[in-house]
Amino acid sequence: MSKEDHNSVDYLDPKVLTKISSLELRARLVVEGFFAGMHHSPHHGVSSEFADHRAYTQGDDLRHIDWKIFGRTDKYYIKEYEQESNLNLFVIMDGSESMAYRSSDETLSKYDYASTAAAAMAYLALQQHDMVGLAVFDEGIRRFLKPSNSTLHWKTIARELGQHTGKAKTSIGQVLDEVADRLNQRSVVVLISDLLDDVDNIAKGLQRLRFQGHEPIVWCVWDLAELTFPFRDATMFEGLEATGSLLIDPGSLRDRYIEEVHRFQSKFRTVCGRTKTDFVQYDTSESLGVALSNYLAARAVRLRTRFSRVMR
Repeated sequence: MSKEDHNSVDYLDPKVLTKISSLELRARLVVEGFFAGMHHSPHHGVSSEFADHRAYTQGDDLRHIDWKIFGRTDKYYIKEYEQESNLNLFVIMDGSESMAYRSSDETLSKYDYASTAAAAMAYLALQQHDMVGLAVFDEGIRRFLKPSNSTLHWKTIARELGQHTGKAKTSIGQVLDEVADRLNQRSVVVLISDLLDDVDNIAKGLQRLRFQGHEPIVWCVWDLAELTFPFRDATMFEGLEATGSLLIDPGSLRDRYIEEVHRFQSKFRTVCGRTKTDFVQYDTSESLGVALSNYLAARAVRLRTRFSRVMR
C-alpha cells in the first residue's frame, strides 16, 4: 500500500480495522494514530523528587503520610515520588464464548475489538518502558503472562490475544481473586469484558484489588445491537455460554430489554463508584482509536486534578 493510500483512510474505523488480519498491526495503528505523548501514570516510587499525593490505603508506609494535609483536612494522604519505572499495567481479557458475538451490521466481534484495545494499551505502556502483564480467562485463567517490559514481550502478548474465544462460560469474580493472589506489585488492572456475569461477585473482586493497593479499571465492550436491540422480525436468538435458543418477537420486548440494559449499566456504575474504579462502556461500532484516546485524555485530566482541592 502506498504512503498516499495510508494517509487517505481512517485505519481506526472498525470497518477498516477488520480488513487488517493481524491484531499486532491493528494495535500499532491505533497507538501511532492517537496515543503519542498521552501516557501518564498515577503510580510512583520513592526517590528524591516529589510527585503527587494519594489517599492512604491500609498497609502504606506511615512515614510518607503528609501531616500538614492531615492537619487541614483530618484525612490521611500519602506523598508519592517519581521513579524510573512508574507503572505496572495488568490486563485481564475476557475470552469466554459471549465475547465472540458480532451482529450482522458490525465488522469486529466484541473479542476482536477488545483484544485490539488491550494490545494497543500494552504497546503504549511498553513504549514507555513500563511493565505489562496479561491474563486471558473464561471460567478460569487460560493464560497468565507475568508483567515484563522486555522488548519482545509485546509480541507474546499480541500472540496470546490473537487466539480465538473458547466455549466456556464467564467467572469474573473468581478470576479477579486469582489475579489478586498472583500480583506482587501495585498495578493498574484493566478488566476488559462484556461483564455478563454476577455483578456482586465482580464487585467483591474489584474491592479486593482496591484493598490490596491496585487501581482497577473496567472497560465494558458490547456490540451496538446488544445496546439498542434493533431487531424487528420474529427472530431465533441463539444463546451463548449454554443458555439455549429462543424464538421471540423483538418488538414486544424491546422497551423492557432497553430498560434492563440501563439498569445493568447503572448497577455497574454504582459498584465501580464504591470501589473508585473507572467504568467505561464501549460498543464495537465506535472508532477504537477515538474511544481510547478520549478515555486516556479524560484520565490524564483526572490524575492532574485529583488532589487539587486538597492542596488549596
